Amino acid sequence: MITRTAREPYLETHQTHPQPITPYERKLAGSLSEIYSGGVDTLDGVVSGLNDLGLHGPDGGPWTADNFRAEMRRLGK
Repeated sequence: MITRTAREPYLETHQTHPQPITPYERKLAGSLSEIYSGGVDTLDGVVSGLNDLGLHGPDGGPWTADNFRAEMRRLGK
C-alpha cells in the first residue's frame, strides 16, 4: 500500500499528457485559469475572455464557440 502525505500530489505534473506542454498550450491554460478565476462559467464568457485577453484562436483569428469546442476536443485527444 502506498501512503501519500499532503505534500505529495497524487498526479505528477503532466503525467497524463502524452507530450511536453507547448508554449501555446501553457498560454491557453493560463488564460483559461484567469478567466475562470474571474467567475466566468459560460462558453460565451470564456470565448469573450480569450478574445479580451488578446489570445488568438487556433487559426490566428478570434475565438468563437465553435473553434473553442473544436480546440478543446483536439487538445483532449
